[in-house]
Amino acid sequence: MKKIAIILATVAVMVGLMFYADHLTRRPKQNVGVMAMSAEGKPAPEVTLQDLDGKAVALSDLKGKVVFVNFWATWCGPCQDAIPSLIDLQNQYASKGFTVVGIAMDEEGKSVVAPFVAKELYDVKGQKLHINYPILLGTDEASEKFGGILGYPTSFLISRSGKQLMKFQGPPDLSVIAQAIESPNN
Repeated sequence: MKKIAIILATVAVMVGLMFYADHLTRRPKQNVGVMAMSAEGKPAPEVTLQDLDGKAVALSDLKGKVVFVNFWATWCGPCQDAIPSLIDLQNQYASKGFTVVGIAMDEEGKSVVAPFVAKELYDVKGQKLHINYPILLGTDEASEKFGGILGYPTSFLISRSGKQLMKFQGPPDLSVIAQAIESPNN
């Protein structure tokens, strides 16, 4: 009888510890991601990548705009969750000198990314929309130039003058991006 009591007590303690550990590691749904300053004022790296049409696009060509560089992958759930917000940001702020640039890091490259972008529709304020910002095919070299990518999505906010403002691990804080776009100093 003592053995059964000890086993039940051990199981109860283990279950309790699992719930406690789950509680400590669980992020609330409304979490907007972890934001870290990324050497404010550091120049954005020189990166040139191919778009889905095979055209070379240099990040430096976007100088004069606030640029949100988003490293993502088609298989990444949190990346897909962020896409409607990025479509909305592009819709709201493109006329104010802003652009999102999606850098797709899928190993299979264009053969996976192009059909995904062409097919997928996202619910943005009740409308079903395709991705409306440039998608570039990422490389390990490009991610290394940004200091390496530990997970997706990872994003960088770049000022109009081509300086890195912030780095976002996970979903971005949209209000911070909006403030940067609206600020005449960025």
